[in-house]
Amino acid sequence: MYFATADGLGVLGHYYPSCPQPELTIGTPEHADSDFITILLQNHIGGLKIFYENQWTDFPPIPGALVVNAGDLLQLITNDKFVSSQHKVVTNKVGPRVSLASFFTTGHIQTLKVYGPITELLSEDNPAKYRDITVKEYLDYYRAKGLDGTSALLHFMI
Repeated sequence: MYFATADGLGVLGHYYPSCPQPELTIGTPEHADSDFITILLQNHIGGLKIFYENQWTDFPPIPGALVVNAGDLLQLITNDKFVSSQHKVVTNKVGPRVSLASFFTTGHIQTLKVYGPITELLSEDNPAKYRDITVKEYLDYYRAKGLDGTSALLHFMI
């Protein structure tokens, strides 16, 4: 795994070698990304699973295609108009599986900027579901909570 950052962009590379007993190995535990948007490029080896309609669904790679995931911060500012995707990666007997993810966020910039649901998306019928927070506050909680399969956004709901 390799991670590099620049202002507002993080890049993470994963290398999963073939595994003779994949059922005994954790690839990447279930989670939602903590950013606004993630763009993923993956090779031809599967392993990405998305939680969809209350079950884990294989998300097979399509040659030349990019996978775009909404992250938690996008879910927060759109007041659930876009919902972050719960996903995980499992290991395979074949391999290696290689992927490169680009995370669009505020990065490690410790800004005091406050994010909350976009006012224009709110109405009497669609009130704010989340309180206003800073990215630092969100990331501190996300990291302390860890990848336990629950959404960090639950902590910030009104």
